Amino acid sequence: MKRIVYYVASSIDGYISGINDDVSGFLYDGKGVERYLEDLKAFRTVIMGRSTYEFGYKFGVEAGQPSPTYAHMMHYIFSDNLRFKSQSEQVVVKRMDIDEVKQLKETSETDIYLCGGGKLAGWLLENKQLDVLKIKLNPLVIGKGVKLFEGLRGSYQLELTESNTYENGLQLISYSINY
Repeated sequence: MKRIVYYVASSIDGYISGINDDVSGFLYDGKGVERYLEDLKAFRTVIMGRSTYEFGYKFGVEAGQPSPTYAHMMHYIFSDNLRFKSQSEQVVVKRMDIDEVKQLKETSETDIYLCGGGKLAGWLLENKQLDVLKIKLNPLVIGKGVKLFEGLRGSYQLELTESNTYENGLQLISYSINY
């Protein structure tokens, strides 16, 4: 069974974007970002929620098409109401259902990249389906916006598996999640 890896940029105070999806303060270059982009090459499957997919429209994603950044990955968008006029075979819309997630973990040829989405990440964690948390910790305090995890009711123990600091203050920190 493959793992779901939540590989996400976060501020020091735990936000993945600010108010109105503002991500302008996050770092977009340097060795840490290069490492992240290199790490993405290992994934063949990406999952995200509707809001994260639609957020990509601001960066050139066309509705119903794969993200250019993840063009080598099969895209699974979890949404109950997302519809497209036409859709690439590389983009599949699924309802948010735990059985769908388990099926993906069984059939994916690689670990699964969870792209953004504090709501989906919180739901996966609450349902014990999130396996790895990789944070691109930015030297930034945002104060308000989208949290790293939304809607959590429980607490969870993590185990540090890797930590690297880069020249611009960015840290890549990896944790396994212990259920």
